[in-house]
Amino acid sequence: MIVNQTETGWEIIYQRAHALLAGQIASHWQVKERPSRWFETLAAITQHDDYGREWEHEDQLTPAGAPKHFQLGGTPDLIQPREVTTNSQYQGRWIALLTSMHTSFLYEPLRDESAEIAEFLDEQLANQARWRKELKVNKAEAESAYAIMQWCDALSLILCQRQLPPDGRAVEVSRGPDGTRYDVMQRDDSPDEDEAKAGTIYVTIKPWVFEETEFSVSIEATYLDQLSFKSNDELRSALKSGRIEPLVWKFLR
Repeated sequence: MIVNQTETGWEIIYQRAHALLAGQIASHWQVKERPSRWFETLAAITQHDDYGREWEHEDQLTPAGAPKHFQLGGTPDLIQPREVTTNSQYQGRWIALLTSMHTSFLYEPLRDESAEIAEFLDEQLANQARWRKELKVNKAEAESAYAIMQWCDALSLILCQRQLPPDGRAVEVSRGPDGTRYDVMQRDDSPDEDEAKAGTIYVTIKPWVFEETEFSVSIEATYLDQLSFKSNDELRSALKSGRIEPLVWKFLR
């Protein structure tokens, strides 16, 4: 879960919603820079956080009883990455390749924390080499496609974690497939009436990397008006009955 504090409690965005936002962002990528397997690339982006365990994980609370942000805690287990990398193969090797590359990106810094993680990462590298060979794709081509996936994932996390700085200041997203630095910033345009009611946030990217000059993306968040919970079951019950509202971002060139 992505957990943001509000004035009365918490804003909860599920990992799969964050992945959906990344896929929506990617769907607007400039056409001439899209990899040949574009639809499969979008599938990999939107599904890379599937098989999360928000409803059955045993430890979704901090010691103070607050909902736990996904970056808190110790070494993560391998249940979700094992399931997503295994099940992605049923859709096709290109989706499996990009999903596996993303898992490597996330878990490689943790290689030395356990023999299990090291073994898992070695399996991913072997699978990636095999799939590239079978697909007749060189490493540079795969890395270029994955760079789009990683970039959109990073931008989605910035938006979902409410990390846009105030006063029009920029924050780096990451390097794109061409190695260029891209920054995102919030614009101070006056929203129209309908967009104001929806709480639309206006943003721009420099340099502009999308096909259209403007577009909107949205996901849903759950809101809890309770600061702490006595148990994981109490939190899960609150999440299932919590208030759900859309989050909308409008990208303008």
